[in-house]
Amino acid sequence: MASVTASTTPTTLPANSGEVAGDVSLEEEDALAEDAGAPEAVTHTGSLSRRMMLIAAGWIVILLSVGGVALDRVLTSQLQSEFDSRLTIPLNSMLRSAEVDPVWGVTFNSILGDQNYLEPGSGSYWQISGEGYEPYPSRSLWDDRLIVRDVDAADPIFYDSDQFPDEPLRIAQRTIQLPGSDVNWQFVVAQSREDIDNQIATVRATLAWSFAILGIGLFLMAMAQTWYGLGPLRRVRQAIARIRSTGTNRVTEPLPLEVQPMVDELNALLAHSEKQAEEARTHAGNLAHALKTPLTVLNNAAHAQSPDLDETVLREADTMQRHVDHHLARARAVGRRATGLARTNAMESARGVERAVSRLYHHVRFDIDGRDAEVAMERQDLDELLGNLIENAAKYGGGSVFVTIDAEPDAEVCEIWIEDDGAGIPEKARDEIFGRGARLDTGKPGTGLGLAIVRDVAEIYGGSVSLHESEDLGGLLVKLTLPRVGNIA
Repeated sequence: MASVTASTTPTTLPANSGEVAGDVSLEEEDALAEDAGAPEAVTHTGSLSRRMMLIAAGWIVILLSVGGVALDRVLTSQLQSEFDSRLTIPLNSMLRSAEVDPVWGVTFNSILGDQNYLEPGSGSYWQISGEGYEPYPSRSLWDDRLIVRDVDAADPIFYDSDQFPDEPLRIAQRTIQLPGSDVNWQFVVAQSREDIDNQIATVRATLAWSFAILGIGLFLMAMAQTWYGLGPLRRVRQAIARIRSTGTNRVTEPLPLEVQPMVDELNALLAHSEKQAEEARTHAGNLAHALKTPLTVLNNAAHAQSPDLDETVLREADTMQRHVDHHLARARAVGRRATGLARTNAMESARGVERAVSRLYHHVRFDIDGRDAEVAMERQDLDELLGNLIENAAKYGGGSVFVTIDAEPDAEVCEIWIEDDGAGIPEKARDEIFGRGARLDTGKPGTGLGLAIVRDVAEIYGGSVSLHESEDLGGLLVKLTLPRVGNIA
């Protein structure tokens, strides 16, 4: 580039709609921000404490119920087993003292020692029965007889009987053949279940109130755990309230590991919001300052009725238009960057810009090479950057423009090189060419804002732009460095 303008209007990027207040006071800006940022009521989805307590209560009820049923079965089975063991004692005594009698069938050679078997309705009974013989009962049965099962069991069997309406019984029964007899004799001992039922009722009542107390204690512990566990969230809420009321700008209170990442993200969001607010203030102030001088010149020329008022109006209006275009482009880039979801394929953008620019510069040979890489930038902003740079290279070069996209697979940045075969730019002028309105070649049309917009938009996205000498073509090399996806500042 023998002489290069610092800008040209981008050809591939349609202007977005947007407004930037050029002369808004800080007080008016604060009032507008306050109105725009008024919080709206958000419907909550319930209480975390209530959810945790319901989960805890549900599990406590389920676990204690299952545990209570299991423990009840174990204890009642143990009581039943002990009760059955006591029934086998008189049953074995009957078997040891039993003898075959030709008339009665079976008699005892000794009297059973338990007096309850002699008292009618005592709750303790025995009976011997065999096929072809009348049952031989204890005196405690009086006129009643036990209904026994017809089984052939050498070992004792135990079962419940409700044959007496007001006296449920527990029966132990054993089948045996006595010496000198081929009859299967049924030896039966029955005992009232009143004692064991009372014991089981006592055990179950003890289990019920014990597990009720245990459940209440566990629930209270869950409440305390929930209150203590959610304490850091309450402290975060109080810290956010202090941010609104006292003007602090960070949550600095030490918090548990599980909560600290959320607080870090909150602090990052606050820092991001502060940065955007400061950028907006600076942007508005810069625009107001930039428009102040042209407006002053116009005002003075109008009051003085200057003979060259027409030329002055055109010149200063052109200056104000350049400033407005620059700040609008910057404002659009800041607004799109705030979404945090920018993702653009650099190769696709470069080829799209090349197709648009080649329609205007038919004599220029374009060569695009490199790797596919996604940069953390909106497609419209990247098109605007590449549109300025590639069109400048085509306009001020000698007829050849090389675009190289250098992005190693593991690199955090993507470098885009735009080279031309022009005369380049002297090294001492490379810094000043980025100034708004700076142009080294006034013989070709342009506003002098292109490179300034390129630099500002690139820096908004955390990138940079620099000028060098092309080793391959001998002209200017513009190196545009942009963050890859996931590495935007």
